[in-house]
Amino acid sequence: MRVAVLGAGAIGAYAGAALHRGGADVHLIARGTHLQALRAHGVRVTSPRGDFTARPNATADPAEVGPVDFVFLGLKAQHYADCGPLLRPLLGPHTAVVAAQNGIPWWYFHGLDGPLAGRRVHTVDPGGAVSRAIPVERAIGCVVYAATEIAAPGAIRHLEGTRFSIGEPDGTISQRCRDFQAAMVAGGLKCPIEPDLREDIWVKLMGNITFNPLSALTRSTMAQICGDRSTRALARAMMTETLDVAARLGVRPSISIDRRLAGAERAGDHRTSTLHDVERGRPMELDVLLTAVVELADLTGAPVPTLRTVDAVARLLNQRLIDGTAAPAPSAPSAPVAAAAPAAAAPAAS
Repeated sequence: MRVAVLGAGAIGAYAGAALHRGGADVHLIARGTHLQALRAHGVRVTSPRGDFTARPNATADPAEVGPVDFVFLGLKAQHYADCGPLLRPLLGPHTAVVAAQNGIPWWYFHGLDGPLAGRRVHTVDPGGAVSRAIPVERAIGCVVYAATEIAAPGAIRHLEGTRFSIGEPDGTISQRCRDFQAAMVAGGLKCPIEPDLREDIWVKLMGNITFNPLSALTRSTMAQICGDRSTRALARAMMTETLDVAARLGVRPSISIDRRLAGAERAGDHRTSTLHDVERGRPMELDVLLTAVVELADLTGAPVPTLRTVDAVARLLNQRLIDGTAAPAPSAPSAPVAAAAPAAAAPAAS
């Protein structure tokens, strides 16, 4: 099996290293000092489950790789619309794209029956740009329950969690999902095939929609947000509204708000990837995490006043980050960037 990892950051490089360890022919697409380190030393993984080094091929040019069986997409969702030139050389007639993203995916209504079948979520697929770059029929959804970070170029620190839940948009248990599952399991990862991945999406989104923007707006960790009475109440309100939208779309996650808040509190001083982005002056991954849910609330008639308020404030900050006019963030202790975090038990957002 040939696998290309497009976006070989903390999660992409970790998954690629595991796949390579399991016997897959893996090609990491990276750049800069990270690429140089991958070429020189391979992917060096430190983990409570045991350290290891994998030496898959690493390149900046997908054309050197050519068509593969699977592309593991480790990019942030805001880069999907522009990834076409990098993705196209990797696509053969039957190549599947495993999209390991947070939030509402561009394929959300693909494969569903009913009045919303095939509907585009404009916030995450503006003008169909993402669907053109990544045709929905190639998509396999993926919800990441692993926490990793880049400790140094080419060095990945695995913190906890090894589950990568996957699923077809139409809920079928396809042969391509079975093949990818087998490769991930051979590499030491958990990879359940979910007949309805949308429940996993909303479970993880309960944390992401809440703690990612709040952490960025308040410059606070998840434990700090949960430990303050007012912001804890705000987080609860955001989760309540999120579950209302999900229910109106026919999804009722089997996890309580109290459990999600407790999981976030146990994460301690975990700094979300969104907070790291703001501290570095980078735009936030906001559309798929928050603004898309406001769009879905409009579609379903769900009143979401808290989500609308936080979305408005966060989008203003995001626009200033895009324009380069945001004031520098206060200095924070240097820390590696966390790429993703478990959605249920420990860190509630990434």
